[in-house]
Amino acid sequence: MATLALLQAFVCAVGAYVLAAGGVGGDAASPPVKAVTPTRAPVAIVTSGPVLAPAPDGSLPGKGTLAARLTRAMGDAALGRSVGAVVVDIAGGGVLYGSKADTGITPASTTKVVTAVAVLSAAGPDARIATRVVQPKPGVVTLVGGGDPTLASPKAERVPGRPKFASLATLAARTAQALKAAGVASVTLTYDDSLYSGPRTAPGWKPGYVPEGSVAPVSALTMDEGRQNPGHENSPRFADPSGTAAGAFAALLAREGVKVGKSVKRLRAPAGAKEVARVESPAVYELVEHMLTESDNDLAEALAHLVALKQGGPGSFAGASKAVTSTLGRLGVAAGVAVSDGSGLSIRNRITPAALARLVALAASPANPHLKAVISGLPVAGFTGTLGGRYDKGVAKAAAGVVRAKTGTLNGVNTLTGLARTIDGRLVAFAFMADDVRDPAGAVEALDRLAATVSGCGCS
Repeated sequence: MATLALLQAFVCAVGAYVLAAGGVGGDAASPPVKAVTPTRAPVAIVTSGPVLAPAPDGSLPGKGTLAARLTRAMGDAALGRSVGAVVVDIAGGGVLYGSKADTGITPASTTKVVTAVAVLSAAGPDARIATRVVQPKPGVVTLVGGGDPTLASPKAERVPGRPKFASLATLAARTAQALKAAGVASVTLTYDDSLYSGPRTAPGWKPGYVPEGSVAPVSALTMDEGRQNPGHENSPRFADPSGTAAGAFAALLAREGVKVGKSVKRLRAPAGAKEVARVESPAVYELVEHMLTESDNDLAEALAHLVALKQGGPGSFAGASKAVTSTLGRLGVAAGVAVSDGSGLSIRNRITPAALARLVALAASPANPHLKAVISGLPVAGFTGTLGGRYDKGVAKAAAGVVRAKTGTLNGVNTLTGLARTIDGRLVAFAFMADDVRDPAGAVEALDRLAATVSGCGCS
């Protein structure tokens, strides 16, 4: 009952400091809603609609007490010998606690926080990714990939609570309608996935990632994130996502009454080819929220590639790495970040705890409303995404519904970065990182206890 009451307060109570400047998605002009201020304001999960008044900042935690508690908790043997940590005051920017805060550590999926900040800054929260059909010459149409891995096949089922992704069937129907209106009954179909270049797997990816279903070969033309069985997270992936999507599109066109030639070849569409039809992804802010909540690897790579394209660079892993670093540099938060991919699957990535906390604090600031999806996308402890099955026992239970954080998991690596309000009502960002883990289950529990220690500290 106490947990249910906390969840109700979490959803309905006063919005956090991070939402003071307005809701994501152009709703900032909506009339404010007056709410009763709870004793301890959790971090709000609202991403659109009326914006609740921000909770007032409480007093700073006492550094000595916080340090003593965190140092004791970080001594958990499950975390191994390589552990870094930092806690940062969001309002003032001061470091409240640090241990190896400037040491580069393998970040795993907390890399997605880097990708989120970069793409929201480079592309903007309202940008969309288009998948198009163009007509390079009479009798020929080309399916052109724009880098949207969430493009849904007819086999994909709509999942409540997730964005409504663009549909390949809708694109086929629109294409057929346009062709029939022009008196065209049969076509030769080609496909163009040239927007991306270079290797389809990132430096530092283990060979088993694609076969085991952790990620698909990265392509500008993909449906269902390359999954053979949409809806199954670890489904086997297609070896050739582009060709598979083009083949499915040909079948859909035929179903719409357009005769398609037997051979469907890869062919770059000429610049300026007439557009026949298009579908568009959800807005980038929705994609970012989904990527962070569900820790979506395929979407993370697409968004990192989008950063490169928006910066005028090549749509490749190297181009994405360079563009992400450049974007963070303009924001003043590039120090301590070295990434080879957007998802965090690469074992070459190195990020410092201080860098992750700075990124969270940057996104939480009301001075950066375009970055709010970073915060609203962070899983809620005990309730959503990759934190949905955690914070349900022991010391960590008190932090359920209070902590929002991105998880990271690889072999030997467990990380956690996010934000929380202390008992005194102070909003803080934190990062806890361990990359010499011998007891993964124990490390997860230890990280949750660390976050709970932060949120449970009055320490004044």
